[in-house]
Amino acid sequence: MDDRQCLRDGAARMGIPLTAEQEDKLLHYLALLLKWNKVYNLISRREADNLVALHLLDSLSVLPYINGPRVVDVGSGAGLPGIPLAIMRPDCHFTVLDSNGKKGRFRTQAAIELGLKNVEVVSARAEEFQPEPKFDQVISRAFATIADMLAVAGHLAAPGGRFLAMKGLYPRDELAELPAEYRLETVHILEVPYLGAERHLAIVARAADQ
Repeated sequence: MDDRQCLRDGAARMGIPLTAEQEDKLLHYLALLLKWNKVYNLISRREADNLVALHLLDSLSVLPYINGPRVVDVGSGAGLPGIPLAIMRPDCHFTVLDSNGKKGRFRTQAAIELGLKNVEVVSARAEEFQPEPKFDQVISRAFATIADMLAVAGHLAAPGGRFLAMKGLYPRDELAELPAEYRLETVHILEVPYLGAERHLAIVARAADQ
């Protein structure tokens, strides 16, 4: 099965409709990722064997939980999941945040080539980034633990904002160690076709936010 068919079939199995333009942009992003990877080492050789599932479908699996309108992808690396989500949700504004300069140059070029007017690229450490206004949703799949994510990026959320932590196995131990000022709202099981691994999305709020 080629990448286009894998993307089309995987998205359909997740109940996510793709327009022809979205499909083309997602695959264009994948092609840019492979091209730049030769110089910038954006992804590992192991990941390159299953890019559609590992990066595109995995990113799209959280699409039903993206409300925006302002979303920051913390530890975005090569732009994941922020850039695929921005392709799918042009009505939301995405900031893709990472301190790695080479990956920042790639994110900038990808946003330009894909014509993503709703993407802002920031190359900075999350704890030093002081945005105004703040964000409605803070998403990441990069942090070792949810507590780490909250410690580094907690200040990025607006009042009432939510933290979306993409995880593999159900993060039972991590949730047991949530800081007292945060509470778990829910954990969604994510079904990612062709991935062959468990995926979960934990949604966390400040304890004072209802």
